[in-house]
Amino acid sequence: MAGRLHIDDWTRHPTLAALGQRQQPRLSPNVAPRQWASILRRDADSTRLCDAFWGLTPDWLAVLDHAPHCARAESLESRPMFREAFATRRCVVPVTGVFVWQQSARGKQPYLVTQAERAPLLLAGLWTRYRQDHGPERDSFALITVPTSTFLGALTDRLPAIVPLAALDTWLAEETPAVKAREWLTPAPPELLGAFPVSKRINDPAHQDWACAYPTGPMQVWSA
Repeated sequence: MAGRLHIDDWTRHPTLAALGQRQQPRLSPNVAPRQWASILRRDADSTRLCDAFWGLTPDWLAVLDHAPHCARAESLESRPMFREAFATRRCVVPVTGVFVWQQSARGKQPYLVTQAERAPLLLAGLWTRYRQDHGPERDSFALITVPTSTFLGALTDRLPAIVPLAALDTWLAEETPAVKAREWLTPAPPELLGAFPVSKRINDPAHQDWACAYPTGPMQVWSA
């Protein structure tokens, strides 16, 4: 499951530079649920980068702490909270890694799952608009998770689905039917991702120094 996100400046990567031209994304080495991150979503006929609360918050949700930060791909059509958003309000969350925890005899060891070549990842998500306590309207989102490949199964059983850059416009388009969008809700190819251990300081979301996410061991990558 995606418990934390690592978001370095993905706009420096040449393939994504144009997507961050209008607004600087929020950056953090240790983003936890119920915090804010930047998402890419459709706004009229263009793709917009905007800040959103990590926790899907429909208008009818009474308790903000109950806002889900992840949605299982298998339940998108069966759960009313996710059904409409999946049909018409899909987004991506550009990140540079996802933290997972492996259980061991010494406790849980955090790992950072990244693109094997350290390029940014576009995580599949849902978004909605909400208003809290008569304040301004805000965006919120949840990540869509899928089972992991066998390669990463020892670390975690689920990770956010990854939308290829070439499919971004189609994924975001409201007119794209859900059955088409489902094509990208599959485990990532094993060769795409790698993972390396990091300091347990990352366990506390108050720790926001980038050194928390530095490797403390070699990156594990898939080998045929």
